[in-house]
Amino acid sequence: MARKKKEDEGVKGDWITTYSDMVTLLLCFFVMLFDASEVIPGDLASFISALNNTGLGGQTGGNTLSAGKSADLGNTINSLPSMDRGRSLGAALRKAISIFNPEVKSNKVKITQEERGIVISLASDAFFDTASATLNIEQTREILLSLVSTLNSPEISGRKFRIEGHTDAEATDPFGPWPSNWELSTARAIAVLHFLMDLGVEEKRFQVAGFADTVPIGDNSTAEGRAYNRRVDVIILDDAHL
Repeated sequence: MARKKKEDEGVKGDWITTYSDMVTLLLCFFVMLFDASEVIPGDLASFISALNNTGLGGQTGGNTLSAGKSADLGNTINSLPSMDRGRSLGAALRKAISIFNPEVKSNKVKITQEERGIVISLASDAFFDTASATLNIEQTREILLSLVSTLNSPEISGRKFRIEGHTDAEATDPFGPWPSNWELSTARAIAVLHFLMDLGVEEKRFQVAGFADTVPIGDNSTAEGRAYNRRVDVIILDDAHL
């Protein structure tokens, strides 16, 4: 009887192993979903404080979150520069999507986020005519003013911007003002630069580049595709791509 009772106790305890595996898998799942860029230092401090004050029978928890030797040098999670930067970039993306919502729906502006940062593409015939580096300000004034507002917003204070000019695949007139699409794409970027500077965005925050027709986003065999390729991308740069 004693042997049978011992075997029964062993069977009853087997569920603990399965339960522990399930809890571990759930923890891994939520860790994968965790976005450190959205962590607010104040909330993190409250979380740590709560853990330090929990426990049963007077036993405190959260011992693994106590300050270590590196904290004496200021190396704590609250001091990581990526937290503020990441949160600011996320706020800037939401602001840009909100500001340009009508233009995004009409395909005059495209907003994407990639490893370089937030890319605001002024992509349509509304901005540049074929073989022209002159901004169609009368048609796009409100969009350009919204761009100025976005770049001057406190969410991205101190960040750098890169203006990248692009063209379609049509060859330029060799006897015209642009010997090739390289000069034309750079001139388009500079045209946007001067407009933004004239309306108060700091010059020192900009970089300028021209890519000719090497980075198309539309099909150069169609008029609509070429119109999208005659664009300027304004990029709010991530720290790693300054």
